[in-house]
This record gives sequence, structure tokens and C-alpha cells, in this order.
Amino acid sequence: MGEFQIDISFSLKDKVALITGGARGIGKAIAVLFAQNGARTVLVDLDPAVESVAQEISALGIKSIAVVADVTKKDDVERTVAVAVKEFGTIDILVNNAGVAYLDDAENLSEEYWDKTMAVNLKAPFLLAQAVGKVMIQQKKGKIINISSQAGIIALDKHVAYCASKAGLIGMTKVLALEWAEFGINVNAIAPTVILTELGKKAWAGEVGEAMKKKIPLRRFGYPEEVAAAALYLASPASDLVTGETLVIDGGYTIQ
Repeated sequence: MGEFQIDISFSLKDKVALITGGARGIGKAIAVLFAQNGARTVLVDLDPAVESVAQEISALGIKSIAVVADVTKKDDVERTVAVAVKEFGTIDILVNNAGVAYLDDAENLSEEYWDKTMAVNLKAPFLLAQAVGKVMIQQKKGKIINISSQAGIIALDKHVAYCASKAGLIGMTKVLALEWAEFGINVNAIAPTVILTELGKKAWAGEVGEAMKKKIPLRRFGYPEEVAAAALYLASPASDLVTGETLVIDGGYTIQ
């Protein structure tokens, strides 16, 4: 038997990646990094601004298309997958990144906010994984990356719906990894701490942010590019033996 060879170039050349929440923040950072490493991308978002992001990426010389869709709706998800397959012939990588956070005390959180959180953070990733998974099962390969959170592992004040949804996403990741391993599909999650997107900067500005950073051993928040780097590893052949895992990027917050 010949010596085993592993590709650690982190190249995504000729791969097709579908990324939700691609209009800004973590989703945009992942899309840009994937494109820089050779991937053609399908960017999905409810915000029409996703179209300009796809144009920016295409200007780099790597084709990117945008789909404006509500990923909580099965019809929209199926339409999105159909557009991707029609345009590129396949989907090699799925990044479930779109998410929302509605915060309140557990005794006061509205049913509307609970339902919206579960729809975007948990139902949508399942619908997308189910639809894209059928494509990957047929081709006997694929990588699915779910963007969870440190809130899926530990408790955060006023985050009852968010924590529940992100913990559910980690549980879903494990089941899909178990069921789809026989088809050569890797399913993993990333669990970041506070990430300094536009929304993250506003939500964690001032005293509340400084107090939170004191709880993090590395004493800082993260950047979208750091999450994108982890996603690149999980999307690349370098991670072919990794499945069902949650890669925590939190400066040590959850080790205490």
C-alpha cells in the first residue's frame, strides 16, 4: 500500500460553496476567503445587498452569484439549491451562517421572538442541509459547516432562545455527521465568541463589552476573518478526518 497523502494546501479550487447570510459580516468574510482560495460561491441572503457582494467577489476573477431568499421557507431553499446546481452543476460546500439574536429575560421573551430565533437559527440550517445533503449524497462527497456559537455550549444571560437554538444546531451537526459519514460527507460546526461585525460592535460597545472581555482569558473579541479561517480549514481536504465536531473560537471563554 502506498504512503497516504494529505492535501494541506487549503485550496478550494473548482469547488462550489453555498453560503447563507452572505451580505455582510461573517458570511461575507467566509465568501471572500473561499473565493481567494479558488471556490466559486453562491451567496444567499434576505438582504438584496448580497448581490453587490457577489459582484465584488466576481471582480476578483472567481465567479460568484447571489440569491435573495428567505431560508426559513422550504420553497425558497429548494429554489436556491436548484439555482446553484443549474449554474455550477454541483454543491461541494454548505455554510449555514445566517442567524438572528433576540435577547430578553426568559420570563419576558415573546413567543414571536422565540419562533423567529428557531426558524432562522435552527430550522433554516436543517432545511438547507436536507436539500444540499441530497445533492452531496448522490455525488458521495461534501462538507457542511454550521455556524453555531459559544452560546450553544454555555449559558448567557438573556440569551434563552439564542442559546437553545445554537445548542440545537450542535446536536443537529452530530446527527447529520453520523448519518451521512457513509456518503463521504463531513458535517461540523464552529462556535465563536463575540465577533466584531457591524452588529457585534454596536451590541457590545462600552461597559457591557469591557465587562465581557474580562471574562475571556485572551481578553478580546474575535474578527470575522478568524471565523472564516476556521471555515476554510473545515471546507478543505485538510479536515477530511474531522466530522461531528464543534470548533470553538472563543479566546478561552468556555474552558472556565
